[in-house]
Amino acid sequence: MYVVCVPIRIKPGMSDAFIDLIRQNHEGSVQEPGCARFDVLRQAGPVPDGEPESFFLYEVYHSEDDFKAHQQTPHYFAFRDAVEALQFEPRKSTRYHSVFPEPWS
Repeated sequence: MYVVCVPIRIKPGMSDAFIDLIRQNHEGSVQEPGCARFDVLRQAGPVPDGEPESFFLYEVYHSEDDFKAHQQTPHYFAFRDAVEALQFEPRKSTRYHSVFPEPWS
């Protein structure tokens, strides 16, 4: 499996807009045949006023090619283009290959 982890910090007051935006990307992504999982996580606990809120995307694809196909979908383009205005700082992803559980087909 090919795993993409994306921490995202959102500007104060923009979390609801981000959740609406990522929901659309999530719903489109989980319909892709190459996407095994697309989790959206939100920081637990209260966030101090004026501080960015943290989210984390955990995406699992059957292959790197499936991830590349995801990056060519309309829902990905819509997310990519709109999220920049909500981000506290540019997002960076880290990519992994699954060791355990063992990849399935």
